[in-house]
Formats: sequence, C-alpha cells, structure tokens
Amino acid sequence: MLRLPGDDCSDLCDSGYMTRRDLMRIGGAGFLGLTLGSVFEMQAIAREVVKSAPGWAKANSIIMIYLQGGPSHIDLWDPKEDVPDNVKSVFDSIPTKLPGVHFTELLPRLAQVNDKMTMIRSMSYTPHGLFNHTAAIYQMMTGYTTDKVSPSGQLEPPSPKDFPNFGSQVVRMRPPDVPMLPFVMLPRPLQESNVIGKGGTAGFLGKSYDPYYLFPPGDDLDMTKMDKIKVDDLSMAPGVFAHRLQRRARIRDAINEAMPEIDKAVADYELNDYYKKAINLIV
Repeated sequence: MLRLPGDDCSDLCDSGYMTRRDLMRIGGAGFLGLTLGSVFEMQAIAREVVKSAPGWAKANSIIMIYLQGGPSHIDLWDPKEDVPDNVKSVFDSIPTKLPGVHFTELLPRLAQVNDKMTMIRSMSYTPHGLFNHTAAIYQMMTGYTTDKVSPSGQLEPPSPKDFPNFGSQVVRMRPPDVPMLPFVMLPRPLQESNVIGKGGTAGFLGKSYDPYYLFPPGDDLDMTKMDKIKVDDLSMAPGVFAHRLQRRARIRDAINEAMPEIDKAVADYELNDYYKKAINLIV
C-alpha cells in the first residue's frame, strides 16, 4: 500500500514521525517515479486539503439549547406505531428523508432534513429507574451521577463539592485569549419547579469558572423578555471612569493583603481571579 507518512496519517500509523517502514515505502515509490522530494510535496498538499475539508474547522463557540420539559418523545421523534392505543401517540406519523424513520405530524419540516442530523435514541441515565429530573440534569450537564437523593427524589442544594458543568470545564481547559464572557447561561438557572438544581455551576473548580448568569426578570412564558436584557454589570457606573475603577481595585487588594485571614478564608473560591476577569471585561 502506498501512503504518505507524517502526522496527517494518524489514522493509518501509530505515530507522527517517520519510521523505517515509511522509508522503505518511499524507496519503493521510486518505481512509480516518485522521489523523496515529490513525496514530501504531496504530503504538504494533502495537509492543506485536510485543513480545508468540511468538518475540520475549529469551532469559535458552542451553543447548547437545553429545553426542560416539553412533549413526550412518542409525540415527536418516536411515534411507536406497534403499541397499545393507551400508549400510542395521538398524532399521526409521517415519513422522513431517511427510509424507515418516522416522526409525528408535528415535525413536517424537520422530517425533510433529518438526513443531516444524528438522533440518539438510546439516551438514558443511571441508576436506572431514578425518577428525579434534577438528578438526570446533573448527570447530563456534568457527566457524573449524583448522590444523596432524598426519598422524595430531591437533591441537596448546589455546593462547591459538585462536579463542574461542562461549560466550566471548557473555560478551565481552554480559556479565552481576549477579555470576554466565556460561558453565559440564560434565561434562568437549572431548576425543577422552584428548586434550583445542581449541575449549573463550576463546582469544585471555583467560582471564577462559574457561568455568567443572564437572568432577565419576568415570566418565563414571556417571549419578549429577552429583548429587554440590559447587562448593567459590564458597564461603567455614571461618573466612574476606567482609572477610578482600577484604583478601587487596588484599594481592595490592599485591604485584602492587610487581612490575610479573610484571604485564606475565601482562597478556595478563587475570588481574586474572578474580580480580575470582571474588571478586564469592564475596562
């Protein structure tokens, strides 16, 4: 088999460097009129093709749309026609772009593009039979199962011992290069009824990796409330300019240094880093 050695062949070889076997293959390529120089030239061209190929672009941002509640899956993606009438959806099923796959009549436009998406029908959470939504939310948002579920199915409130939300993990591992809000959560916290759920914070990573909570006031059913958002936290107060804000930050640092007990008490929360990021966003 003729192939081009190097790091772009990682799907065919175990390492990115040239092995003795690679050199032997290049030697054999001479029978095809290929020299070492031409092989490397082809390798460079292949590298550029791979970089420009669809699906290889670097994502600038990630938007996760989490819809809490809604119709059952049998009324949307999984009609289940061969079930008793007391289980079967009241909506008719319609064919989709993929042969053998049916949606309900509620999704006619989505049915025409389902060949461009991937459906995961096996999604579940453990332990099996756990009926509490907040426990499932925690596992989905952090990748870990929770513990200490009460007999009624409620979880303990969020705590600094929780596993971090996946957005906090991304910010921790790939921090932004410029001052910006790297992780924003809107329009409300993760919650079940009026109980704030776990899984929406940075947990043990510290508050400096918490999301910026953009929760506009008003009824959740008011579809226009997002148009009224004002990010007052990121604007200067009247009469306060950048140099005054930075001077206030230095005063805060001086006070903290004079009271090491306070600094030690809040060290686990990494508040100094949190304040520094906030000031950089404003100025």
